[in-house]
Amino acid sequence: MSATSPSDRGRAARAEAPVAAILFDRDGTLIEDVPDNTDPDRVRSLPTVADTLDELRELGIAVGVISEQPGIGLGTLTADQVREVDRRVNALLGPFDVWRICPHAPQDGCTCRRPQPGLIVSAAQQLRVDPALVGVIGDAGADEEAARAAGARAVLVPTPRTPPSVVAAAPLVARTVREAVALLVSELAETRP
Repeated sequence: MSATSPSDRGRAARAEAPVAAILFDRDGTLIEDVPDNTDPDRVRSLPTVADTLDELRELGIAVGVISEQPGIGLGTLTADQVREVDRRVNALLGPFDVWRICPHAPQDGCTCRRPQPGLIVSAAQQLRVDPALVGVIGDAGADEEAARAAGARAVLVPTPRTPPSVVAAAPLVARTVREAVALLVSELAETRP
């Protein structure tokens, strides 16, 4: 069995129906991953993110954030601290059409913690978009699993912390958020270098 290159995987993605919304994992995808961050001043956008989000908005594609914040359930973060960091993300990269946060600890067994599809399904419902028309971009295998469980499409943008086995198993892989979006939105790939 031969490996599929990211560009080959991209052609297959563009053959599907266009996306109406793209949901992004927050930490490690939109912004630098700072575990249990309580300081909005530590929020830093990752390369290509701001311009890509602006271009999606120009195309009329809804954008949203899905994020797990287990520190709330574990007591290492408060909901107010997470909201302050989210406000900073919104100030740097927003506005976003939808935000969905899972505040549960891993052992809580909720339906919103990935690989469960709850965050994606809930965001799609708020946007009034069929999950089949939703793209999900994240840095973990659980992002792809949750997207598949919801009936959405996913693109993995690995970080140094993403295990090589997860990268190898992902149907669509990109180096940056911009490349990930271009795999889902042909207009972006065609109109920008």
